[in-house]
Amino acid sequence: MRMPFARPGLSRKQKDRLNVWRSLPDAKSDMRIVVLDVETTGLDLVRDRLISIGAVAVVNGRIALSEGFSVVLKQGEVSSRENILIHGITGDAQRDGLPPADALLDFLEYLGKSPLAAFHAEFDETMIRRAMKEYLGFSFRHRWLDLAYALPALWPDLRLKSLDEWAAHFSIGNDERHNAASDALATAELLLVAMKGRNYGRLKSIARRRALEYP
Repeated sequence: MRMPFARPGLSRKQKDRLNVWRSLPDAKSDMRIVVLDVETTGLDLVRDRLISIGAVAVVNGRIALSEGFSVVLKQGEVSSRENILIHGITGDAQRDGLPPADALLDFLEYLGKSPLAAFHAEFDETMIRRAMKEYLGFSFRHRWLDLAYALPALWPDLRLKSLDEWAAHFSIGNDERHNAASDALATAELLLVAMKGRNYGRLKSIARRRALEYP
């Protein structure tokens, strides 16, 4: 049986920051979408930990490169050598990261109430929700668009699966694969492809249908 999360001891300043974010009004349009990717200690949704978040905003159909977001969460225990070889976040970088509560509050303040997009969003969402519960003590519920679901729905004949395959098909480069910020940028470029022309209406319809499958 899984043990319940203990409520974290947040400082007054941290509580105030969280309350300010929670009081923000919901976004009334999709003019700003935050595209993210995470790096973790592994792929186990129950046992592995969130190491970093990388994100970029798509604003009015353009990637706002000047508004990118990247943070490493301080790790009490450094991930394995094999794991570090995948994402490149060294032991020193993990030990020197931001305290997790502050890192997550920084992310929430960057996000605002804009909708989120990711490739294989269920993984990113689960890891972020677990971290929010553990370090901030609240249940993170948000709107997500999963491009791993949306892209095949828009182009069913392509039969592509991975982020690398979709990026290569649309000639989108990614020189730092498994770097959260770089992967978020590649995903944002895929989102722009999906938003072009008549696809945009279909994309919104797919997002609404998919949202019903998430808690």
